[in-house]
Parts: sequence; C-alpha cells; structure tokens
Amino acid sequence: MKNTFRHILYISLSFLALSGCSSNDESDPQIVVDPPVVVDTDPLTTTNAATYLVDANGTKETVALFYNLKKLAKTKTAIGQQDAFNSYYQDAGGDSDIKKNTGYDPALLGSDFMFITDKSNDGTASNWFYQQEQKIVSDAKAAYAKGMINTFCWHLREPNKEESFYADDLTSEQKTTAFRSILPGGVNNEWYKKKLDKVASVVSNLKGANGELIPIIFRPFHEFDGSWFWWGANFSTADEYKKAYQFTVDYLKNTKGVHNILYAFSPDNSYTTQTDYLSRYPGDSYVDILGMDNYGDFNNQGQTGADRANSKLKILSDYAKAKVKIAALTETGFRVTSTTPAITDWFSTLLYSSLTKNEVQISYVMFWNNNKDGYYVPNGSVSNASDFKTYSAKTKSALVNSLPKMYELPK
Repeated sequence: MKNTFRHILYISLSFLALSGCSSNDESDPQIVVDPPVVVDTDPLTTTNAATYLVDANGTKETVALFYNLKKLAKTKTAIGQQDAFNSYYQDAGGDSDIKKNTGYDPALLGSDFMFITDKSNDGTASNWFYQQEQKIVSDAKAAYAKGMINTFCWHLREPNKEESFYADDLTSEQKTTAFRSILPGGVNNEWYKKKLDKVASVVSNLKGANGELIPIIFRPFHEFDGSWFWWGANFSTADEYKKAYQFTVDYLKNTKGVHNILYAFSPDNSYTTQTDYLSRYPGDSYVDILGMDNYGDFNNQGQTGADRANSKLKILSDYAKAKVKIAALTETGFRVTSTTPAITDWFSTLLYSSLTKNEVQISYVMFWNNNKDGYYVPNGSVSNASDFKTYSAKTKSALVNSLPKMYELPK
C-alpha cells in the first residue's frame, strides 16, 4: 500500500512539473495529493501508560518498562535466561553462555526469591543463603545497568517444615492444608506476610546508579495448573488461588508500598481455550503480564508441538491486545545433556515459528538455567550453537543489543 501511494505521488508530481514547464496559465487547476491516513488503534500512549498498570503509582521507570515491553512485542521478542550470570554449561564461568555464543548478553535476567526468603537466611555475611541473596541482588543491578530486564519467580518452600516446594515431599494432610493456610485468617498467614516482608525489603532496596528503584517482573505461584508444587491445582480451589494472588499483590503494593513491580500470571501449558487460561485468573486489576510456561509442547513434538504452542500463545496474545496487557512465554526450553541430543533447528525453526506465526505479539521468552550436566541455551562450543545464533539474529528476536531504552518513555 505504501509503495502504491509513492508511485501515485511520483506520477502526480511529475505531471505537475511537466505542466509547469509547458504552461504559464495561472488558471491551471492545482492537483493536491493528500497524505495517507495512518490509524493507530493501540490505546496505549506515553501519557496514559501508568493507568494500565496494576500499580497506578508505579515508578516512572516501571511505567516505562511496561510501555516499552508492550510496544516491543509488535516487532520483536526479547530473549532471556534464568540465572544467566551464574549458570554455565559444564561450569565454564565467565560471560553468560548466551554472550559466549552470540557476543551479546540476553535481554532478560531471570532470578528467584527462593534463597532470599529461606528460613536459614540469617542476614550475616558468613551465611550461605545471605551470600546468595547478595549475589542475586548484585546480578539484578548489573543487568539493569546493561539495559536488561529483571524477572523474578519464587520457589517458595511450604510453610510446615520449609524444606521443599514440591508437593510430593508433603504428607497428604499437608498437601490439602498448606496453601489455604497462608490466606488471610489462615494459621500461616503471618508466616507468609513475613516472607513477603523480605521480598518487599529486597525489591525496595534494589536501586540503580542514580538511586532510582529498579523495576522487576514478579510471577508468584507459577505453573499452578499442574500439581507438582504445593500451590498447584489439586491443593487449592480456583477461588483460593485467586485470593492468594490478590493478597500478595495488595500486600506488596498497598501495605508495604512497593511500586517497582510488574505482576505476571503464568500457568503451565495445560489450557487450550481462553476460558481454561482464565480459570484461576485473579483479574485484570492484578495482572500486568499474561504468561505461559511451556516445555511439553517443545519436547520432541516437532512442528506439531510448535504449532500447538503457538495456538496457546495466541490465546494470551489476543487477550493481552484486548486488555492492554503484556504477553510472554515465561519459561521454556529443551534440555540437552550427554544422553539427550539437541533437536535440529529447535531454536531457529520450531521455537521461532511458535513465537511469530498467526500475528502473536510476545514480549519475551525465558529459557531455564544451564548447569554442569546440561543446558537449555547453547554456549559457543556445542552442536546446536549455530542454531541458537541464527535464531537470536532473526528479525523478530532481541538480545540486549536490540532493546530500546527500556526504562525511559520515548519522547
């Protein structure tokens, strides 16, 4: 359409030029070419962005992050990895494995509040859990300084013995009582508030070089539609889940006055309809980011699995468009080990197609962490390194070097 207009304009202007050369008659009619009308149907603007956040009092950097993530999805999907600065295949150390491969760090850094809120974290310099807290905080600050985005999950240990977040490690009675016990009026609500106090303290002291609060994305109680975690679907009703999520947001935002958080909602991949997806949704006023964790559809399922993942991403992408939310693939990956070989073109064809087909708008994708024995993201020396490098260089992919200034609203 744009090229057709330019062609018409060129012909019209050429005609005017020829007429000007051949006639001095001032009565010749003028030909006026109106510029094309471009209609922007996106209701999100730099002036109203704050009104779409869960927290209307969000810091200006947090508002900017929301705006820029939402706009980014129209053209690119940012690439992230959990523990990118501390999880290396074969414990190689140094730069992130993504940077070893591509020359650039990821666009997002994933972190976890698990060790930070652990019962053994006593806040002393010699304490291992406190040392992990310090490392996580330091990495989050480093990521922000690089222009990256910080996102936090929370593998919160259950409230009885605080030893595990897996439901299989609980007794039958604990499974049926643990989650509802943290709700207001429950026997462990005060315990849960103390955990949130710790989260609030860390996030409220997460500051950049100029003293500004660093925004984070927080996704509590993820993969809740499965039942491997103690907050899973078998251990709470939909109403109880919604109340726990709502309490978490209200407590951090209103009671603790934390205003540098975007809140993410992220089931696993069990849903196939919007109704399924929203079955435990706490409401638009409590969610900034509509996410999905999905490993299963990419686990040797080929293009059929990738297309299935795409159809699920379209459900949340369409809802995000309608409600002015952000859509994201909040966890995914295929783990390669010495006994599990890489899948050919997993990144550049299968994953990329799921993130781009059918006009889905996905702001970011998060891969899980690498370790000594296996990897989700290849460094530069493994068999599928070129596949990831090709994927990361595609038009709709973004590492940190392709991000706009995420913490500033465009002028």
